[in-house]
Amino acid sequence: MLCGMATLNEKPVTTGDLLPLALTSYGHFTSMRVEADHRIRGLSLHLDRLVRDSKAVFGADLDTGRVRAQVRKVLDGQDGPCIVRVTIYDPTVNMAHPVDADQPGILVTVRSAGAMPPPPLRAMSVPYERDLPQVKHCGLFGALHARRTAQLSGYDDALFTGADGYVSEGGTWNIGFIDDDGTIIWPQAPVLPGVTMALLQEHTKHHLAPVTPDQAKSMQVAFATNTSIGVRAISAIDDTPMAIEHPVLSRLRKTYLSIPGEQL
Repeated sequence: MLCGMATLNEKPVTTGDLLPLALTSYGHFTSMRVEADHRIRGLSLHLDRLVRDSKAVFGADLDTGRVRAQVRKVLDGQDGPCIVRVTIYDPTVNMAHPVDADQPGILVTVRSAGAMPPPPLRAMSVPYERDLPQVKHCGLFGALHARRTAQLSGYDDALFTGADGYVSEGGTWNIGFIDDDGTIIWPQAPVLPGVTMALLQEHTKHHLAPVTPDQAKSMQVAFATNTSIGVRAISAIDDTPMAIEHPVLSRLRKTYLSIPGEQL
């Protein structure tokens, strides 16, 4: 649910403005948790992502100063933690000739933020590989269909496995593990470079390694990360229960929460 207004290029958004995005899903975005003091952990990384993805999706530059200004405007009067999503898309996009969509606009929407971290989740392995995994794009059909498949089987979300048989990421989150030695392991696979994952990697010792589903289930702990949830324990992968408490997991959470937010 929105807890504030939605704007496109600093003006209130209309249904007509949103139709091209709804009908094509051609665009990219980032979601940021804004704390009560209007600071954002990893703000620079979020802005870098928007700039990088604008080049990849539209071949266009993006003025991050405009992004900051529009987010500040939408947040005016907000007095609690919330999630701001900045979506970059061109309202003139045409399915027959997407190459003409090279003047993307800035859509900002706001929703309330939940407690962090939320309760542990149960994940089901689902074969799926995202298109352009390095881009946080709006093409969410495959990820949401995988999530639906998992939920129909009684799980909370999907854990993607690739054609190579290795674990990659979750529906809208990165996954990490803690092994028997207390080592933090991130899957070496084509995944979205999540901001929360990147911040944790900057502040902790870790290893990147290919992880099979069987190896994932043999780990001491599995956890999910994204800006909305922080560091969230995974209580089961398929029918294998996983520990939801561990000293290293506690340190990861404390490390993440200790990272100072950046001012808009």
